[in-house]
Amino acid sequence: MAMVVQHQQHKEMSSNTSITKHQLDNGKYVRYTTEQVEALERVYAECPKPSSLRRQQLIRECPILSNIEPKQIKVWFQNRRCREKQRKESSRLQTVNKKLSAMNKLLMEENDRLQKQVSQLVCENGYMRQHMHTGSAANDASCDSVITTPQHSLRDANNPAGLLSIAEETLAEFLSKATGTAVDWVQMPGMKPGPDSVGIFAISQSCSGVAARACGLVSLEPTKIVEILKDRPSWFRDCRSLEVFTMFPAGNGGTIELVYMQTFAPTTLAPARDFWTLRYTTSLDNGSLVVCERSLSGSGAGPNPAAAAQFVRGEMLPSGYLIRPCEGGGSVIHIVDHLNLEAWSVPEVLRPLYESSKVVAQKMTIAALRYIRQIAQESSGEVVYGLGRQPAVLRTLSQRLSRGFNDAINGFTDDGWSLMNCDGAEDVIIAVNSTKNLNNSMNPSNSLSYLGGILCAKASMLFQNVPPAVLVRFLREHRSEWADFNVDAYSAASVKANSYNTYPGMRPTRFTGSQIIMPLGHTIEHEEMLEVVRLEGHALGQEDPFTSRDIHLLQLCNGIDENAVGACSELVFAPIDEMFPDDAPLVPSGFRIIPLDPKSGDGKNALATTHRTLDLTSSLDVAPATNNGSTDMSTCHTSRSVLTIAFQFPFENNLAESVATMARQYVRSVINSVQRVAMAISPSGLSPCVGPKPSPSSPEALTLAQWICQSYTYHLGADLLSSGSVVGESLLKDLWQHQDAILCCSLKSLPVFMFANQAGLDMLETTLVSLQDITLDKMFDDSGRKALVPEFAKIMQQGYTHLPGGICMSTMGRHITYEQAVAWKVLAADESTVHCLAFSFVNWSFV
Repeated sequence: MAMVVQHQQHKEMSSNTSITKHQLDNGKYVRYTTEQVEALERVYAECPKPSSLRRQQLIRECPILSNIEPKQIKVWFQNRRCREKQRKESSRLQTVNKKLSAMNKLLMEENDRLQKQVSQLVCENGYMRQHMHTGSAANDASCDSVITTPQHSLRDANNPAGLLSIAEETLAEFLSKATGTAVDWVQMPGMKPGPDSVGIFAISQSCSGVAARACGLVSLEPTKIVEILKDRPSWFRDCRSLEVFTMFPAGNGGTIELVYMQTFAPTTLAPARDFWTLRYTTSLDNGSLVVCERSLSGSGAGPNPAAAAQFVRGEMLPSGYLIRPCEGGGSVIHIVDHLNLEAWSVPEVLRPLYESSKVVAQKMTIAALRYIRQIAQESSGEVVYGLGRQPAVLRTLSQRLSRGFNDAINGFTDDGWSLMNCDGAEDVIIAVNSTKNLNNSMNPSNSLSYLGGILCAKASMLFQNVPPAVLVRFLREHRSEWADFNVDAYSAASVKANSYNTYPGMRPTRFTGSQIIMPLGHTIEHEEMLEVVRLEGHALGQEDPFTSRDIHLLQLCNGIDENAVGACSELVFAPIDEMFPDDAPLVPSGFRIIPLDPKSGDGKNALATTHRTLDLTSSLDVAPATNNGSTDMSTCHTSRSVLTIAFQFPFENNLAESVATMARQYVRSVINSVQRVAMAISPSGLSPCVGPKPSPSSPEALTLAQWICQSYTYHLGADLLSSGSVVGESLLKDLWQHQDAILCCSLKSLPVFMFANQAGLDMLETTLVSLQDITLDKMFDDSGRKALVPEFAKIMQQGYTHLPGGICMSTMGRHITYEQAVAWKVLAADESTVHCLAFSFVNWSFV
């Protein structure tokens, strides 16, 4: 029978917020006094969900609750938790609503700007049509009067009045680019705006120089954003140094600064750039803050021209940042970067790198907005890092790795670098830095002092049809394919006190082939990852047979997103001690691959290489593939990229020549290995339409898939695939796309994997080629291996077995949980020969 609740109608009782009402099962209300509510609130603050014993104890300890039954107390806590949950959800929705409102306002402003741009283009188009149909001299004269812009007034950059005039003009030009129609902006390919995007990004393809624009919403106050953006070396990885030489007030609280900035060259094939600029910081009437900047005329202007002899003077056209505060907190930011990088000063093959607005967008514009959003999320506590490292420490480690790698590539003489035995014809450049202390460490006790210094072997080469992201991802995941463990051991010894004075080969070590990647942190969009890599090794000699020879590397990886247009891909690493401090000395080495040509069709013909599984062994060992008549070569995409390699080695003076010889030979060996890998992953060496599944033309793959499914049905009396496919390519496709991880291993004393579907490769975090180097025991720890041994006898006896849920490991050292697993014998066509063992891991996930 339904219970009817009588509501109180008295106004004085409904306004009494100190009394809480609760309904019992008998339909009556219970009123809690203010003292009772306070007592319950105190307990709730300590334990929101008390047990039955705790509630009974509460009644005994608080006399004011003696007339309340335990069941009433229980329901009060349930209601209190519900109200707390509703409050948090309401707060979250209000925050989301504010963000969406601000983003909607930003999109409306962008829409208005685009409408103005369209109207302007329509007018220009109409004028041009009229001009083409009118040939009179009068019209030509009037035309000239229309399009002629007034001459700039004479300005003197040597006095404050002249600089203020330049600053005001820079401000007007910058605002016309940021929010007006001074530049015809087009959407950045592959960067469509959306609720989860960082911001709205655009580039210019028609203005002089290279230009990029971004606008977005960040949860920081304008003054904090200005402070971050003006500290350009903290977020612009190519910035070598930035010095403010003059600063004076400019009225209305603004300041004018004369700034000298040096930037690194991205490769050994081109000189670095520097800029001499005026930077103007001011506020607008609507409360917005503006930081705008432009180059001052004269290539010889600036501090000490002799110090800038190693640089090519670049030009910064009116650029800057517009930061507008939002209602309820946060800011909307507009960023414009407009540069002339003097492409004439580099080899013709590299000029696309200096003429691409997409590259500037990725390196500067997008990087600035991403960095601000990263700081905002860290400040709000949304970012969680492992291994006890603070976000600021991880950012500093990433910056030091990147800066050390850039220093090695550029080899500036004012940093102490000089060429060693180079006549200009060497394919590998050897540079030496005789500086005694190379560490960037704030703690002198962690300094690395060498009797000789640091030696760097570096080289650059051009690639064609090699996806940079795929190549870097392979180099990261398969270090044993290109690296020499003994050379790594030599470099690693430099971080240990008094132990690096050995020479490669003096203490031979065997690399087990295992590497464990332990993540330290990543940016909010995972475009950059910082991690620790452990390489497992064992001594070959009789002495200290149980001594660990493991090597630890601090590694920075970025640019492995194949859809990021204009982004370079990097893999930079430095040897570290196992328990390295935050200010540990770093000597970075690594690879950088930069695309030279923009992708055609804005990604329409992008390489189909996402999640590609590379059969590297067959690609390297067989003859070049011949053209297949069924291949549509019109869909092939021709692209070029430049690869730069730099490896650094500490040395002593008495070993300088030996280390130089070793370094040159090692870099040449690495180049050969990388070229072989590049040939394997190049679409010109493989079918250009390689997808995420084995080739349907492979009879071995079709046969194995059929045996796996038939054997499963034979042993377990059920179908492995629910689609009903029985033969042919459809069966292979269904097996490849099966949601469970299916793996096959050989019947040997040490079972080795020989096949896995896509889920299996994702679970092991490997590729088909590397799968053949992974043994079954690598998936399990000691207890897992012991539990697996007795199951083999059961498999061989009855043909299958069910394994309980448990934990295994990927090749990257990540733990994986699975609900259950099934193992069965895979029989050949005659149903008497056991071809291999198959495993199916159900409902697996990373821990």
